[in-house]
This record gives sequence, structure tokens and C-alpha cells, in this order.
Amino acid sequence: MKYQRVDDVPQESVEALYERLSEEARESGYFLNPDRDFAQELIRSLLFNQERYGYWACPCRRASGKPDQDRDILCPCDYRDQDLEEFGACYCALYVDEEIAKGQRESRSIPERRPPEKERSPLHEAGDKPGLSPLPYPVWRCKVCGYLCARSEPPSLCPICKARKDRFERFM
Repeated sequence: MKYQRVDDVPQESVEALYERLSEEARESGYFLNPDRDFAQELIRSLLFNQERYGYWACPCRRASGKPDQDRDILCPCDYRDQDLEEFGACYCALYVDEEIAKGQRESRSIPERRPPEKERSPLHEAGDKPGLSPLPYPVWRCKVCGYLCARSEPPSLCPICKARKDRFERFM
């Protein structure tokens, strides 16, 4: 293992990933936490988890080390957009809404949305039952550009054309 502790992750690697994620977030209509030091510590933990598990497990959640079991908490996690919409920040607060990014309001504590392990079911389970869709979530389509996503609610902002949530329709 290259890094024995989170503090072993080189600052240059953290800075490089911070810049990349910041640019990608802006291009997709998202914002990183305006507290640069805080955001960089989360990114340092992502890099450490990459070394440790082979993937970017959310730094604020317990990862199993098994990609199939942790797929929902790969950063950005499956819960990010719901958390942003409801609370203005994702669970670990790496991603925040525009108001928090501009300093117009503070982020606050976010409750954990991830179900306990014993309540999580395999994604294929619904497809094994007659009459049910094989998809665990409805599929939403952006009426502007056609972007499709499977999740409980449409995104606040289309990652392709930046259309707002009200421009999505339930596709399946």
C-alpha cells in the first residue's frame, strides 16, 4: 500500500484532484464546498480510499471494501442530488448548492439516507418478480436534450443541458 494513513496522501495530488473536481462540478451545474481546506481534506480521504479499496468510497461512510456492496456510496454517491435538494449539501458536504457556495447560507448536518446493510436489497431483485420493472428506480428523461437517468427523483439540473428539474418527465 502506497499510503499508510490519510495524511500520507501528497498535497500535490489533493490539489490536482481538487482543481479537476471543481471544474467538472462547475461544468455540470454543481459546486464544491467553498471552504477549500475542508473540501481538500475530503478529497484527501477520497484518494486514500482509492488506494485502500480501489475506488472513491464516500469519506464519511463506512465502506465494505467490496465494490458491489459500496456502489451506492461511490463519490459522487447516489444520495448526493437528493441531499443537495433537501439540505443544500451532500452527506459529507463536498458538494453544496449555489446558496452555500456563494456564502448566502451555512451548511448543516445531513441525515444518513443510506439504508442499513441488512435492509439493502440486490438491484436485480425487482426483476425476478412477475409484473415488476427490472429497474429499481423510475427512469426520468430530460425533455430538452433527452438525457436519461434512473433514480427516485429527477436531478435538480440536467448534467448535459442544465435544464431544471421541471423539464424532466417520467420515461419508465
